[in-house]
Amino acid sequence: MPKAPEHNVFHTYDADGAGQGCSCGRHGSQRQHDADSEAQRLQRGRQVETLTEDVIEESLMRALFPRLSQRRDFLRAVGKNTARAAIASVLPLGALQAMAQEKNGALEKKDLKIGFIAITCAAPLIMADPLGFYRKEGLNVSLNKTAGWALIRDKMINKEHDASHFLSPMPLAMSMGVGSNPTQMRIATIQNINGQAITLHVKHKDKRDPKQWKGFKFAVPFEYSMHNFLLRYYLAEHGLDPDRDVQIRVTPPPEMVANLRAGNIDGFLGPDPFNQRAVYDEVGFIHLLSKEIWDGHPCCAFGTSEEFVRQNPNTFAALFRSVLTAAAMARDPANRSLVAKVISPAAYLNQPETVVEQVLTGRFADGLGNVKNVPGRADFDPVPWDSMAVWILSQMKRWGYIKGDVDYKGIAERVLLLTDAKKHMKELGQPVPAGAYRKYSIMGREFDADRAEAYANSFAIKRTS
Repeated sequence: MPKAPEHNVFHTYDADGAGQGCSCGRHGSQRQHDADSEAQRLQRGRQVETLTEDVIEESLMRALFPRLSQRRDFLRAVGKNTARAAIASVLPLGALQAMAQEKNGALEKKDLKIGFIAITCAAPLIMADPLGFYRKEGLNVSLNKTAGWALIRDKMINKEHDASHFLSPMPLAMSMGVGSNPTQMRIATIQNINGQAITLHVKHKDKRDPKQWKGFKFAVPFEYSMHNFLLRYYLAEHGLDPDRDVQIRVTPPPEMVANLRAGNIDGFLGPDPFNQRAVYDEVGFIHLLSKEIWDGHPCCAFGTSEEFVRQNPNTFAALFRSVLTAAAMARDPANRSLVAKVISPAAYLNQPETVVEQVLTGRFADGLGNVKNVPGRADFDPVPWDSMAVWILSQMKRWGYIKGDVDYKGIAERVLLLTDAKKHMKELGQPVPAGAYRKYSIMGREFDADRAEAYANSFAIKRTS
């Protein structure tokens, strides 16, 4: 065992060590003594700081990967330097100090049930479980895999789930009482951006022009979904009325590939990994990635009820931090293969790891004989921009889901917790963007949240009068 380093301690009142130049007898003057003492103090401080950071890193590795085999797999997959960089990027020392300051308030509720649908959009809230981000915040989370979005909605309204994976339009619709009794919901983060596709049956490889799709049957996961609104937008931009020229039916995501295989539908605009699974099973091909309709569009969100936020502020803050930490890790392309490994098992997505990895890395077979490289196929920007909600509301108005005057910005700001998201991102040392209302380009048409009503009425194909 190596011998511990000896530290020389000089006592002021030690006669044997006393000298004439300074109090310790080792310097020519008291000034030299003071300068040397200050240098030693700074060096000791640096040693303590380094030791503290090393201990924190080791603790984090053990929290993220409780089993030795998990830590070894992680390090083999990404390497030591990448592992340290990944951990530092999501949990810097300053962030831990900031979180410790906020944790003065006791958690009101530690045992939580969170609903999710088994799709890649849910990656941040799923991976926060096996990687220990919930546990690190003192939370005991049970992730409840749920069969469909209507059930997700009902379980939140009935308080069977404490928080949930949502389609981004759902909390808006639920808060307004569209499709259900009104229940005020709040969106904490956007779970993912992009990450969807239009997939067609292999028999339609010669029908790449949407004008050839009259009479087609399409599936979307829910009425109040980005999938429904993006598909409607895409069809209408190609001259098809989505209510008259095609059929759009609601189908739970896990059933989409089976329905495609059986010929019950001609295609779907759905979440991954099911677009890639259709290619993997050789029953479908990817016609178009959703990012080609709107690059950076929101898809799924993470949130809870206003009542839960009000009654459990410290618990909600801990949940917020857990999911934001996971989103930051998922956002780094260097971590995507690891994320695929973490979320693919049966308890979560129950999908072949190669299918999930193709989605998350953006290097994928399209079912048409090509291997494509689209790094932004899926991304995990958590910022809940108010302008995203305004666009969703404009499409709900366009297609007749809501009628009359709409308080676009008022509704957006009552549902999306943008200010809270920015606060927690800052505490975690994550980049915090400015503003609340970004402009977007969707198939070449600019969207400005300040002109939402005019935008909703500007389309040739619509249900508004």
